[in-house]
This record gives sequence, structure tokens and C-alpha cells, in this order.
Amino acid sequence: MPKPLTDQDKRKQISVRGLAGVENVSDLKTNFNRHLHFTLVKDRNVATKRDYYFALANTVRDHLVGRWIRTQQHYYEKDPKRVYYLSLEFYMGRTLQNTMVNLALENACDEATYQLGLDMEELQDIEEDAGLGNGGLGRLAACFLDSMASLGLAAYGYGIRYEFGIFNQKIVNGWQVEEADDWLRYGNPWEKARPEYMRPVHFYGRVEHTPEGVKWVDTQVVLALPYDTPVPGYRNNVVNTMRLWSAKAPCDFNLKDFNVGGYIQAVLDRNLAENISRVLYPNDNFFEGKELRLKQEYFVVAATLQDIVRRFKSSKFGSTEVVRVDLSTLPDKVAIQLNDTHPAMAIPELMRILLDTEHQTWEKAWDICTRTCAYTNHTVLPEALERWPTDLLHNLLPRHLEIIYEINRRHLERIAKLYPGDHDRLRRMSLVEEGDQKKINMAHLCIVGSHAVNGVARIHSDILKATLFKDFYEVDPHKFQNKTNGITPRRWLVMCNPGLAEVIAERIGEDYIRDLDQLKKLLTFVDDDSLIHDIAKVKQENKLKFSAYLEEHYKVKINPDSMFDVQVKRIHEYKRQLLNCLHIITLYNRIKKEPNRNWTPRTIMIGGKAAPGYHTAKLIIRLITAIGEIVNHDTVVGDRLKVIFLENYKVTLAEKIIPASDLSEQISTAGTEASGTGNMKFMLNGALTIGTMDGANVEMAEEAGEENLFIFGMRVDDVDAMDKSGYDAMEYYNRIPELKQAMDQIAGGFFSPDQHDLFKDIVNMLLHHDRFKVFADYEAYIKCQEKVSALYKNPKEWTKMVIHNIAGCGKFSSDRTISQYAREIWGMEPSLERIPAPDDPRQ
Repeated sequence: MPKPLTDQDKRKQISVRGLAGVENVSDLKTNFNRHLHFTLVKDRNVATKRDYYFALANTVRDHLVGRWIRTQQHYYEKDPKRVYYLSLEFYMGRTLQNTMVNLALENACDEATYQLGLDMEELQDIEEDAGLGNGGLGRLAACFLDSMASLGLAAYGYGIRYEFGIFNQKIVNGWQVEEADDWLRYGNPWEKARPEYMRPVHFYGRVEHTPEGVKWVDTQVVLALPYDTPVPGYRNNVVNTMRLWSAKAPCDFNLKDFNVGGYIQAVLDRNLAENISRVLYPNDNFFEGKELRLKQEYFVVAATLQDIVRRFKSSKFGSTEVVRVDLSTLPDKVAIQLNDTHPAMAIPELMRILLDTEHQTWEKAWDICTRTCAYTNHTVLPEALERWPTDLLHNLLPRHLEIIYEINRRHLERIAKLYPGDHDRLRRMSLVEEGDQKKINMAHLCIVGSHAVNGVARIHSDILKATLFKDFYEVDPHKFQNKTNGITPRRWLVMCNPGLAEVIAERIGEDYIRDLDQLKKLLTFVDDDSLIHDIAKVKQENKLKFSAYLEEHYKVKINPDSMFDVQVKRIHEYKRQLLNCLHIITLYNRIKKEPNRNWTPRTIMIGGKAAPGYHTAKLIIRLITAIGEIVNHDTVVGDRLKVIFLENYKVTLAEKIIPASDLSEQISTAGTEASGTGNMKFMLNGALTIGTMDGANVEMAEEAGEENLFIFGMRVDDVDAMDKSGYDAMEYYNRIPELKQAMDQIAGGFFSPDQHDLFKDIVNMLLHHDRFKVFADYEAYIKCQEKVSALYKNPKEWTKMVIHNIAGCGKFSSDRTISQYAREIWGMEPSLERIPAPDDPRQ
């Protein structure tokens, strides 16, 4: 058994490479005490841990502000092209430690707090996650902001400041229960309200066509109040801005609609306006066509475009006069990236501004619009694609619907010329889908209104060209690109796994943090016993630490020598947590059958949130917890198999579990996961992947060598062939005894003795209408898991495979992804130059 952690081990381990860039510890202590003094109210002399956290956060923020101001001055003076990343989600997690890492302050802050008798890790734990995202799409946006700042790009993230982010998940009697995420309850030290940049956003009303032009009149106005959060680059003194909009009712909201006696009701009705930024819709890969959601989408777009035009027109720093009157050069100075179709209304909104406010001709406006906008697609699942009813658009945004109709008319005119008489193609390519209810296909709007369209992994981009957007690709092949996703190595290695970051830096230096391709240098050490030992040691320390966390939170005794087999992601049928469940049951049955065999012990952990309205996903969680209740209390099995459902999976929990994982489960049906980024985080942190050839798994296998991943199951072509020939789940059920046994146990109430038919809906779905073909991959998955168990018994060979994986991670840095966006879509050049720090002389 490994030795337990000592108190010294438990003290925060700081990376990378000693004390580079350490600030004066006594200065930090002085500033900390000054902030603490101002944090405490006069009648309260005893500081709480939260007071200490705010004092530390404000001390660190002081180091940001000068750099932030200087960065913005630098942009005004140099007037570079700016990129605006529009996303309805930014899944940021916590900010304190990430800021300390990027400003090289972590060692000094740790020493200062230690000297003050405080534990920095305890203070960090007080910070709430900024959970303004659902999963991969929102977390990708957060990684991209880090990379854009680290690459010196003049970049702005624009989104919504949701009062309530992704719900907190509680597991009660095995079921998911949602609680509101009141993340702003104690205030947010990282944001700065900017009321001077408040902007009006219009809804409803009607359109008037006058001799002077088109007017959108009698609208209801909601004000957009911006809150700015600094986004520091990695040790380059660049601090960019994430601007999130909060909805405010104007002073006269609804007052004019009431007589004097209705004053109270009129004031209460202000909530109707302010609800726009109240809560994040908790759906991942599912479109919910609610009016409030469309309001959110237009709200962020309308406020942001006013800001973009204002910034484009204003001149160098300190001058308020307008220097650019003509918007024809907008595409030379502005790039707008649409993160999925959620901000698609940017296209008709930009057209509205150019046509109705700037009085451009349609042809000129359209040229500006298409050269400015670019679109990233994140999914091929039909239920995820946004299609807004025209009735709803006509009511809420009548002018925009007119513009969309005109875009469509001209688009179809072009297609008809290219393909005369092909009426079916016109129907397929139209922005307007006819049917019982007329709808606007937002992906089609994005493709037609953008100069670049990209998927997020090579296989995903190929599927888009071959299936979903085939007609558009045939017409405009030059528009279609691939930009494989990436993750920021600052948060997902240096910050969350300092021990591993340090071991790597000892071998190849620390420049890899800025240039992840340098990890290839580790290949020369694959057979080096000292590296093998050090990497295994770091993993074991991470596992011990996480075991202690699990025992504290779940009251389950963990065997830290067992394989930590982890699947953490949103709960969705296509991600196939059910395939994982079938493996657990199969393993359980095998251990029960041959209890004296030398089994490889496993602790299988599954975590993730189910959308509140997604019945099957919630039932999957209940099945996982039910299996755990049986397995974990079976004395025959003992500590050879444990099953834990990780409650309330979020960014901060990911930072704990990923460094401690041995096996990463990436087992979606081939052709369904656009990319995945969790797969990259596990790979970088020294976990091996069991997965299908789906999303970025394909490229991971290329980079690390397919022999260094555990690849199984159908490929995209196999799935397509099965769709054509028909998938018969019963054939597998009747042919494979272990699969039949597992299904019969679920169906017969073995895992739900108090309610035998609890899982009847899951059983019925798997046997009769499973779109994601779980049974078709069952045999290959079980065999592959046997290979995993066998290799785990040989720690040296396992760790060598881990080194191959870490060395193959270079491609999966978001720095590489953003460099490609910059050069190939935005027409910008990344730079690793540092700008002068606030106390350095200006150049």
C-alpha cells in the first residue's frame, strides 16, 4: 500500500519551475491586509474565510488592472483587427488560481498566505464556479479566451451575465434533483459593471416602409448593462475582456401603459424585461424553441453589435470624436465568430444596421456582412439544430424576419440559376422550411451569411460536408474548413496538475506551456525508468488525494491501487453511459461467478448533469446509482469493484478528477460526438483512452499512435451501413448470454428490488428504439476492457503508453486551434510578444 499523504504533501504543490516571476511577498501581505481592512464592516472585527478570499482575490486583481488598462491602450494606439467571439455560453469555472498562474503570482501568494497563517487552497475553495455554460461548447469558449489573450490577439468574448448558471445537481434517493445556482449571492470580485456603455435593445413593434427608408417602430426597449471580466494571457501582460450583458428595464418600462392606479404593477412588471438574463437554459445538444430563449439570443447580439460598431467608429485612446464614418472597411477591422447557431441573429441584425441606420445598398451591406461573420458548427444531431418558427420571429423581431426572407429570396435565386429546374434542391437549401409550421433553419442562415463554416474535428467537418451541409458544400466548397478543438494547457495541466507539469518541465524545460508541440520531446524518454517512475508517482499522489476527497464526500472506502475508470460529461443517450453500465454489470457478474480469480480492481466513476426535462437521461442517472447501491454493498466483490456517481460535475470537480484518472471513457456512437474536449484533458493528464473512432478520438489516435489507445467498435461507415440494413437489438440480446443476463437483471428488478419495473423505459428503448446502437458495440467494448485490465497489471508498460499519449497532446492545445482560426478565418496574426508591464516604461 502507498504511504498516506503527510501534512507537508497536502500543502499546495506549486509549479512550474521554482519561483519564476515571483512578486515581493511582503508587498502582497501589505495589500492583502489593506483589502481585508476595507472588506470588514465597522461592527464586525472577526474576519471569515470568505473575507480572506475576497481580500486575496482583490490583491490579485490589483495586478490585473494595470495590465488590463495598458492592453486596451495598446489596442487603441495600434488599431489592430479585433475578433469578437459571440457565445451564449462561457463555462469559466473559478478565476483566482487561473489568474495567479497566468500572472506568475501563485508561488508568492502561497508564501504570503502561509506567512499570514492561512491555507491558500481553502481560500480558493470559497470561490463559486462561474457556471455560465452547459458543457463542451461553453468550456471551449472559455479555453479560447485564454488562448486569444496568450497569443496577443485583440479579442473580446461577448455573452450573457446569467444571474443563475447551470443548476447545481443533488442526488436524492438516487435521483437527480436540480437547485438554482445562485453564484452571484456574495458578489463577484472579478467583474466590473460598465453602465457608461449601456445599450438599448428593441423587441416587438412593427415595420414601416417610408420614402426615407425602413423604420422599426413602437418597440419595447430593454437595456443591456455590460459587466467586464479581465482575461489574462499567459505571462505576456496582455489582459483581454469578456463582456457579459445583463438585462435592465428602462425607467419608464410599462409605466406609460398604466393609469395612475397601476403604478405598483407597472414597477413589478420590470421583471419581465430583466428575466432575459435571469437563467441559463440547461439543454446540451437539444433545441428548445421558447420565446425567452430567442430573446436571449437576440439580446446578446443586438447589444454586442452596437458595441462593435461604436468601437469601430471611435478613434485612438482618449479621443471621443468619430473617425470612421463609412462601414465599408468593417471586415478589415472586425471579425465576428458565431459559436454555434445561438448568435445567428447577428447576421440579420448587422444587415439591419447597415441598411436601416447606415443606409448602405443591399449589395454593399451583404458583402460587408458575409466578409465579417464566420460560423462554427458543434453538432450533427437533428434535435440540436435550431429552427425558429416564423410566427414567433414575426411577433418578436418583425424587421429581422423581413431581412431573412430577402436573404433567402436572393440565395434561392442564385441556386436556381446554378441548378435550373432542381426544385428539390431549392427546398433542401432554403432558409425557410415549409410544413405545418413555417420555420427558419438557423444553420442555413449562418452558412449563407458567413464567409467561413467550420466543424470542430476533422471527422466532424467531413460529415458536415458529406451529409448535413452537402448541398451548400457543393455550391461553395471554399467556405468549408475544419478547426479541431483544443484545451488550454494553463488550466488543464499547469493549474490542475502541478506535479505532472513539474515532472515534464524537469525533462524538456517549461516552454511547452506556450508551445504544447514541444511535448513530442518526451518520446526520447519513453524508456527512461526515472520518468516512468516520476509519472507513476504523480498519478498515485493525485489518486490518493482524490480518494480522500471521495471518502469525505461519498463515505465510500476507495482502493487507491484500483484503476480509476472515469466517464464524466453531460448525460445523453449518444454519449452512451448505458454501454458503461452494461460493462459494470458484466464485470460484477463475472466477479460473482469466479470470486477467487485475480481481477484487476476498478473504481468506476460516472458524473454529469441531465437536462431537467430529459426523462431518459435522468433515468440513466438513477440506473447508475442503483447499480452502485448493489455493487458497493456486495461483500463477495469487496474493493475489486466500486461504482460512484459523481454529484454536481462542474469545472472545479473536473480539475480534481481528471489528474487522478487512469482510464478515460469516450464511447459515443461513431459519427455523433462532434469533437469532445474532455478526451483531450484526460490525455494530457496521463489517462489512457478507451473509445470509438469518433470526434477528436480519431486525431488523438493519429497523434499518439492507435496502438496507444484502446479503440473499439463500429466506425462511421459501419454505422451508416447498419442504418441502411437496419439495426436489430434483439439479435444481439438473443445471441450474447452476458448481455442478455445484464438486461434481464435490469428488467427484472435485480438493481431495483423495491420497484421491479423502475427501468422499463430504458429496457424498452435499448431493445426496440435505440438510435445509438449500444448493443452493436457491446462485445467489442467488453473485449477491449479486458485488454485494459490486462495492461493495468503491468504498471511499467501502462506508464509507457501514458508517456506516448502525453507526448502526442501537442495538437490539442487551444493555442493551435486559435492560431488556425486567426490565420485562416479572421485574417489576423498571433504573436507571443510580451507587452510592457504597467511599471515598465512605455515603448
